[in-house]
Amino acid sequence: MTHRTGERRTSWVRRFFDRPTTGKAILVIVAYLVFYLLVGQLIGLFAGDEIDTDDVLGTGGSIFFALVLPVAIGTLALVGLTAAAGWLRDVFGRQSVRGRRWMWIAPALVLLAVVGHVGGTGWDAWDPGRIALILLLGVFVGLAEELATRGLTVRMLRGAGRPERFVMVVSSVLFALMHLTNLLSGMELGTVLVTVVYTFAFGTCMYLSMRVTGTIWTAIVLHGMTDPSTFLASGGLDEAVTAQSGGWALLASSATILMVVFAFVAVFLVRDDPKAPHAGGDEPDPALARTSPHAP
Repeated sequence: MTHRTGERRTSWVRRFFDRPTTGKAILVIVAYLVFYLLVGQLIGLFAGDEIDTDDVLGTGGSIFFALVLPVAIGTLALVGLTAAAGWLRDVFGRQSVRGRRWMWIAPALVLLAVVGHVGGTGWDAWDPGRIALILLLGVFVGLAEELATRGLTVRMLRGAGRPERFVMVVSSVLFALMHLTNLLSGMELGTVLVTVVYTFAFGTCMYLSMRVTGTIWTAIVLHGMTDPSTFLASGGLDEAVTAQSGGWALLASSATILMVVFAFVAVFLVRDDPKAPHAGGDEPDPALARTSPHAP
C-alpha cells in the first residue's frame, strides 16, 4: 500500500511538471516560500532561544538556527521535488540554450563585487566558527534560490514555449519578489525595496551567467559566493556595503552599480538562441514532450 501511494504521488508530480505553464512556475515559487517560512516558524518554536533577533549574525547558534537550517531544509525539499519531477539531469546538466559573448559581462561584474567585498571585510570582527557557518549558508542559498528560479522556473517557462527575454525577466522578477519576505523579519521597507531592485538585476546576471557558460552551476557558485561575502563585508543582513569607505568598498559598490545598469540594458539585448531545441513562440518545448510519459 505504501509503495502504491508513493507511486501515485510521483505520477502526480510528473504530470504537473510535464505540462509546464507560466502560472505553474509562479505557483512553485509561492509554494517554496510558504514552505520555507513555515519551516522557519517551526524552528523558531523549538530553538527560538538560540536566535538573536537584534543581531542574527551575532552568534554561531543564531546563524545556524535562523539562517542555515531553514535554507538547508528548503534546499533538500527543492532537490527532492526536482528529482520527483524527473528533471535533475535537465536542470543540472548542460543547457540547450546558448549564450552570446557580451553575456560574459554578467559573471565578470558579479566576481568583481565579490572580490571587493572580500577585500573590504574586517576579518578581525569575525571568529572562525561564524565565518564557516556563513560560508555554509552561502552554499545552501546558492543551491536553493538558483534551483528554484534559474532551475525549475526557467525550465518551466522554456517548456511552456516562452521566448528567452520573457524567461529572463519573469524568472528575475520572481527571484526579486521572493525577497519581499524580508519585511516579515522586520527589515525596513526602504531597504527591502532597494533589495528588490538589486535582486532583479542580480537574478538577470545569474540567468546570463548560466546561459553563457551553459550550466546552472555557474550561477550557483556565483550566488553562493555573493551572499556570504556581502554579509561579512557589511557585518549584517540589512547593512549597506556601499556605505563603507576605502578602495575595496569602492570596487564593490562600483561593480554593483554597473551590474544593475547592465542588467536593465540586457533586457533589451537578450535574444533567443536560433539553434536551441525551441527558440520561443507559442508551442511548448518538444524536448519535454519527448521525455514525458504522459505526452500524446
